[in-house]
Amino acid sequence: MSARRDIAVLLALGCAALGTRASDVAAQSEARPWEISATAYPTWVRDGENYTSGVVSASRGRLHLRARANYESVGARSAFIGYNLTGGSGDLAWRLTPLLGGAWGSINAIVPGLLASAAYKRVDVYVEAEHVDDRAACSSAYLYAWTELGVQAAAWLRLGAAAQRTRAYGTSRSLQRGPLAQATRGPVTVGAYWFSPGADAQGVVGTIGVTF
Repeated sequence: MSARRDIAVLLALGCAALGTRASDVAAQSEARPWEISATAYPTWVRDGENYTSGVVSASRGRLHLRARANYESVGARSAFIGYNLTGGSGDLAWRLTPLLGGAWGSINAIVPGLLASAAYKRVDVYVEAEHVDDRAACSSAYLYAWTELGVQAAAWLRLGAAAQRTRAYGTSRSLQRGPLAQATRGPVTVGAYWFSPGADAQGVVGTIGVTF
């Protein structure tokens, strides 16, 4: 009888512990809602093919999910899972997200990548990089990179410079640079990047994004 009582007590304590754990997880989930964003990048290329790429991302706590279209190359689709790391103190804040994903469509590749950002007062830097190795083609591996350096000129206005290395459209330059401008009102951000101004391979990338 005493053994049965002990077992009953243990089961009751176990159920209570599980209930407490479930409550903790639920509380943490409520405290960390999803951060979701969707952005379209209409791109105009001088003497080239105009196209629009898109990115949808979702983060919750350490988890980061990302899907892209026409990003690694025109006609490509890709999806990623990542792990968010954050830190900072005072006016300094940073975020680092290693990514692992795959691309299919016009290319077929396993794609490791990295997102990194840091902000100090009104100045911020953003870096996005990934290694693309198309398994369907020989000698096609390349490093894609996108970098921004921005200044919050006003509460709604961000100005700066950007650089990219991409094969989404063919150019005579492996690296393009140029100015950027973005305006934000509420959850909506619009802007433009002007790469290689005045050059034969110049291009303008617009951005229309919304956060939830």
